Amino acid sequence: MNYFIAFFTAFLIVYLLIPQLKKFAIKIDFVDKPTSRKIHKNPVPGLAGIAIFLGFIVTYLFFNGGINSKSIALLIGSLMILSIGIIDDWFKTKRKEFPALPKFIVQMGAAVVAYQSGMVFYGFTNPITHEYVLLPVILQFILTVTWIFGVTTVINFIDGLDGLAGGISAISAVTLFIVALAKGQVNSAMMAIILTGVLIGYLRYNKQPAQIYMGDAGATFIGYILGVIALDGAFKQATVLSLLIPILALGVPIFDNIFVVIKRFLEGKSVYKADRSQVHYRLLSAGLNQKQVVTFLCLVNFCMGLISIILLLLKV
Repeated sequence: MNYFIAFFTAFLIVYLLIPQLKKFAIKIDFVDKPTSRKIHKNPVPGLAGIAIFLGFIVTYLFFNGGINSKSIALLIGSLMILSIGIIDDWFKTKRKEFPALPKFIVQMGAAVVAYQSGMVFYGFTNPITHEYVLLPVILQFILTVTWIFGVTTVINFIDGLDGLAGGISAISAVTLFIVALAKGQVNSAMMAIILTGVLIGYLRYNKQPAQIYMGDAGATFIGYILGVIALDGAFKQATVLSLLIPILALGVPIFDNIFVVIKRFLEGKSVYKADRSQVHYRLLSAGLNQKQVVTFLCLVNFCMGLISIILLLLKV
């Protein structure tokens, strides 16, 4: 019952806040203006990330029993991600590029904050001997920070069409919620269901044609929270094969962006330099329309989520 109430609370906060943020964004000219690379033809307000942040944090603090070391770390890390994202989005409204290095430093810093709070990938269970393999501390640090930073980045990269990042993230959050429930991980399940409520509330205003965008601030925040949820849930007590569960739950953005990063690296381009190499742009070029692309990619991510749940049930 608590999960349902938390879901509805998060949904309601976002649903009620976005219209007000939309008006405010228009008033201060915080709008995403069309460019040759972008799909939309008219300026779109871009402050939904604030509603997404508040919807999640307020609901989580209430249903998680208030302030503790992990919730403080989550709040600090989230504020870091949101703040640098808003600055980046503000530069974009002026058709300017915010330098990649400050974003990288802040996002890595937020991942370190999560690590310091105990959200750590400690190791895995050997499926043959059933012994727990505890990784060296330095490897725990590298893998944890890389995972959180990576998921933060890939959700931002997939945010290119109306409803795409929100839809894929919602499917991933539901998958991680089911995994956490099956493992009896209450905190992870609560975070996942709250994030689902937030995303459903946002998608009400982001379906094509979008009334508002979450921008880099919202997309990186969602990625950060998804990364933390997986660390706090799916990665715990995992065997070698079940490590695939959270990776498959986020399958579309992860595998697409591995391709994009390799492609940009081979071409000598900056990893952060925006182009049209993501899968959604390639599908558009192949002749699909926006709704078809979003539906197809969400369906693919849904199938990957099902596979991850099957792996969980098989207990491999």
